[in-house]
Amino acid sequence: MEQILQQELRKKKSPKRVATFLIPSILGIFLFMIPISFNDNITIPIAVLSGLVQEWLADFLPAIMTGIIILTLMGTILMKTVRPEVMNRNPFLKALLDVPPVWFAARILGSIFAVCVLFQLGPEMIWSENTGGLLLNSLLPVLFSVFLFAGLFLPLLLDFGLLELFGTMLTKVMRPIFKLPGRSSIDCIASWLGDGTIGVLLTSKQYEEGYYTKREAAIIGTSFSVVSITFSLVVISQVGLSHMFVPFYLTITGAGLVAAFLAPRIPPLSRKKDTYYVEKPDDYTEDYIPDGHTPLSWGFSQALEKAGNNRGLQAFFVSGGKNVLDMWMGVAPIVMALGTLALIIAEYTPIFQWLGVPFIPLLELLQIPEAKAASETLVVGFADMFLPSVIGAGIESDMTRFIVASVSVTQLIYMSEVGGLLLGSKIPVSFWELFVIFIQRTLITLPIITLVAHFLF
Repeated sequence: MEQILQQELRKKKSPKRVATFLIPSILGIFLFMIPISFNDNITIPIAVLSGLVQEWLADFLPAIMTGIIILTLMGTILMKTVRPEVMNRNPFLKALLDVPPVWFAARILGSIFAVCVLFQLGPEMIWSENTGGLLLNSLLPVLFSVFLFAGLFLPLLLDFGLLELFGTMLTKVMRPIFKLPGRSSIDCIASWLGDGTIGVLLTSKQYEEGYYTKREAAIIGTSFSVVSITFSLVVISQVGLSHMFVPFYLTITGAGLVAAFLAPRIPPLSRKKDTYYVEKPDDYTEDYIPDGHTPLSWGFSQALEKAGNNRGLQAFFVSGGKNVLDMWMGVAPIVMALGTLALIIAEYTPIFQWLGVPFIPLLELLQIPEAKAASETLVVGFADMFLPSVIGAGIESDMTRFIVASVSVTQLIYMSEVGGLLLGSKIPVSFWELFVIFIQRTLITLPIITLVAHFLF
C-alpha cells in the first residue's frame, strides 16, 4: 500500500504536472494582477489589450452591443416558448437563457433602450448623452473589450490549481478572523479573481449540500461575493483614473476586509442561526491537512492534482468562451435596462438627491470635496454597481471621483447581479436584509477609503 501511495505521489509531482500548474498560473497572475507602464500610465496587461480592441472597433461597438443584447432577448424568448431541444439539453445555454421573469423583463427593457439609443428613437430622456447614450456609447464598449479578454483568460486563474493552493494556505485565517470554515476561502478567492456570481453559486451549492450553516452562507454571500478585478478595472476607468488602478485596488481590498471582519459581528448577519440546510455529510471535516504536510505543501499537492485534471487547450478555450458569453449576454442587458432607468431617475427626478441628503453632513465631516454631488452616488449603487461611477464621472475633484468609485465597489450588494442572485438562491437573506447590509458596508468603508484618499491626493 505504501509503495502505491509513493508512486501516486511521484506521479502527482511529475515535471509535466508541475509545469501545467506553474505556467498558466504565472501567466494568469501577470495578465490580471501585475501593474505595467503603458503610454505613461500604470495599468495591467488585460487593460492594455482591451484598450486596443476599443480603439480598433470604436465606431462599431454600440451596434455590436445592441446586437448582443437583442440576441440575448431572442434566445430567452425561444427558451421560454419553443424550448428547442438543443438549448434545453445544454446546461450552459439553459442557465444563460432560462432566466427568472424579473430578468426576462430586464432583457426586454434593455433591448428596447439599446435600439432607442442606437437609432435615437422615442423620448430624448432615453437616448440622451447623459442617460442611455452614456451607457451604450461609453460604458458598454468598455465592457465588451474588458469582458472579451478577462473572460477568455479567466481559466488561467481558476482551472490550473491557483485557487487550491491559496485556498488551503488560508484555512487557518478564515475561522478566527471572519468566523468562517476554511473551505470558504475557495469561494472568496473564486469571487475575487473571477466574479461575485461565481462566489454566490459556489456558496449556495455548498450550503445546500450541508457544508455551511445559515449564518456562514449568509456571511460568505454578502461579504465575500466581491467584485472581480475585471469589474474594478471598468469602474476606475469610468471615472477617468485608470492610471491609479493599483492604489485603487489596494484601497478597496483593505476596506473590503475591514467590512468583512465587522459585518458578520453585527445584525442582521450576527443573528443568523448556526443550523444547516441539510445534515452535514458523514465525511465532512474542516480544515483537514494530512499528517506530514504543512498548509503550503498540502496546498501545492492539491494544486497539482487540479492541474493534472486539466483537459487541454480545447477545454481551456471552451471554458473561456463560455465566460465571455456569460459576461456579455448576462450582464449587458441588465446594465442597459437598470442603468438607463436609474440615470433617467437621476437626471430627470430629485429622488437620488433626496436619498443622498442624509449623507451630506458625514461627507462634509470627512472633508470630501463636492460633498453634495458625491452624496447622490452613495445609494444608487444598490441598483447597479456601475451607476455611482457613471453619475460621479462628471465630478471635478479627482479625490471625490476616487472615493465614489472605491465605495461603489466595496458596497458589493447591487441588485442587477449579486443581490439578485442571492435572492434567487437558497442562501437565507431577504431583500431588506440586503439593503441594511448595503448601508452598513457603505458606512464602514467610506471613512477608510476617505482616509486613504486624503493621503493619495
